[in-house]
Amino acid sequence: MKKIFCMIAMAATVLTAFTGCTETKKDDGKAKYIFLFIGDGMGASHVAVTESYLSYKAGKLGGEQLSFTKFPYYGNCTTHSANRMITCSSAAATAIACGIKTNNENIGVDAEGNPVSNIAEELHEMGYKVGIMTTVPINHATPAGFYAHNNSRYGYYDISCTIPETGFEFFGGSGFYNYRGSEGDKEPVDAYIESKGYEVCYGPEEFKAAADTAEHVVFIQESGRETDPEYYVSNGMETEDVRLAEMLGMSLDFLGDAEPFFIMCEGGNIDWSAHANKTMAVIDDILEFDEAIAKAVGFYNAHPDETLIIVTADHETGGVSIGEGKEWRTELVDWKLLEDHWIASGEKNVLSYEENMEMNRKALIGWTSSHHTGGPVPVYAIGKGAEKFSGRIDNAEIKGKILGE
Repeated sequence: MKKIFCMIAMAATVLTAFTGCTETKKDDGKAKYIFLFIGDGMGASHVAVTESYLSYKAGKLGGEQLSFTKFPYYGNCTTHSANRMITCSSAAATAIACGIKTNNENIGVDAEGNPVSNIAEELHEMGYKVGIMTTVPINHATPAGFYAHNNSRYGYYDISCTIPETGFEFFGGSGFYNYRGSEGDKEPVDAYIESKGYEVCYGPEEFKAAADTAEHVVFIQESGRETDPEYYVSNGMETEDVRLAEMLGMSLDFLGDAEPFFIMCEGGNIDWSAHANKTMAVIDDILEFDEAIAKAVGFYNAHPDETLIIVTADHETGGVSIGEGKEWRTELVDWKLLEDHWIASGEKNVLSYEENMEMNRKALIGWTSSHHTGGPVPVYAIGKGAEKFSGRIDNAEIKGKILGE
């Protein structure tokens, strides 16, 4: 009996030593690498239209998919703001980033105007590196929702000046609205940001030159150099500007994978094309957005147990539909008509709104609005914690689900 007790004691000692040596850090529910993609204005119908066009190009009626519609988890997300059934981008960005509802035109504050911390700030405090990027100006509503706190989304100059206060490692966009302030009488915003220790780089060559030594970078497209960017920059023409996937690649190279990171990447031009009800422009912008997501999927494939990718939208714009008119019809969408006009025009602004809508009607693509609409938007997710994004959710729940709460 004494021998048995001794053996049990020895086994307990060995087990204690073994478990002590192999103790692992408790899983707090968060992914190490987090990608949040926001297709501004991109409803489920915009995705369906894009995949219908891809199927047409493949000689099929349907079945072609974007990279993110292959994700294993899918949900619907409600988007109302605190004071409107139909949200604006700043209120929606605040809901996603801060986890609270606020009034339209507010950004990073609650409905009473009080600043509220956002997911990027909180993760940065936990040791995550942060990248915020978009195809539109970096001080526009959606990206600003992840770093700024202002009672008006239109306080562009003040919003830009908060960039250095964040300490975030990477920002990217097409430029700065109100580059010299709303009256044109203030210090250029890039000079102000650089005076606070950030490197502002115009174009990929300047970025490459600075990337090895800089700790904090703001990447701006060459077309946005030292000026207010053109409002509608998605014009279908060949430009020197890099595509969103390349901008995301820059951020990944800059942030690295040695430490955890959070990246918010916006396809902002989708919304602007949808406001104009320009079907082929929407498709072009969603395809560019999808290229960036595919790049993140490549990263996920190398780090499948540590990465979370979420793709959603802040709201739906335009109410697009496959099918137009009062009567049920069996005709196919005339993608060739839309495509021919797209190729012939060479840019997205060439047709008047009325001419563009007539072309949509002939092609059997319907649009109900030139503004935002109030329907739910899709959520697609893959990776660690992705199952939390299935079913019906609200945009104010996204932050908590990412944080593992």
